[in-house]
Amino acid sequence: MSSVPDGKKLVRSPSGLRMVPENGAFNSPFSLTEPQWVADKDCARCMQCDTKFDFIRRKHHCRRCGRCFCDKCCNKKVALPRMCFVDPVRQCTDCGLLSQKESDFYDKHLKVLLTGSNFVVTLGTSNKSETMMCRLANNHRYMFLDGESHFEVELSRISSMQILTDGMSPGENDIHTYTSLLDGQCADEGSPTRASGMLIHYKPIGSQDLQELHLEAADDKKVAALWLAAMHKAAKLLYDARVQ
Repeated sequence: MSSVPDGKKLVRSPSGLRMVPENGAFNSPFSLTEPQWVADKDCARCMQCDTKFDFIRRKHHCRRCGRCFCDKCCNKKVALPRMCFVDPVRQCTDCGLLSQKESDFYDKHLKVLLTGSNFVVTLGTSNKSETMMCRLANNHRYMFLDGESHFEVELSRISSMQILTDGMSPGENDIHTYTSLLDGQCADEGSPTRASGMLIHYKPIGSQDLQELHLEAADDKKVAALWLAAMHKAAKLLYDARVQ
């Protein structure tokens, strides 16, 4: 019998076995809800190749999009951590490719974010800066900043994020600007320049006023660049989760 992590519970849905938080309020902001399946009565043909279903050609539902497909168009089982499935689940070709791309974030970048990196942090327009360890909370909902002081930024309350590169000042326009977590614009990952900092605008809990947070790589520039690259991928998933 598989063990269940603290604060988690096993739930069996029509799509498969899922490991979800006991309290739904603590769902990861990267997670996606299970889709409503297209009703069998509304699907006489494969929604990919238009093959007509019959006694031999059975219909299958993609666990990510909920649409109906024949076995040829929906025969691969792919890991889907964004829906907390314990085992790989059946997905259509397009969804399977998307889930495979996202696995890179869960297999590599998420661990980097949870481990954290040191940054020189400046809050607002203050001239006072502090070296702090910045990391993602285990539930993925908050960015923790720890130094002589401690504060948290809730990811869902971030309105814009700008990844800064070497020799670039906050506010400059470059291809690395993730203009807003709400509008889906993102950076060109093909650029050879190294990320060196991040500028965030967010609304603190209990306030509707935007606060500015500036992070600049502290000691280990390479580790900081990896953390910032991972945070950029996280921003893309946050946008994806909000529009689906």
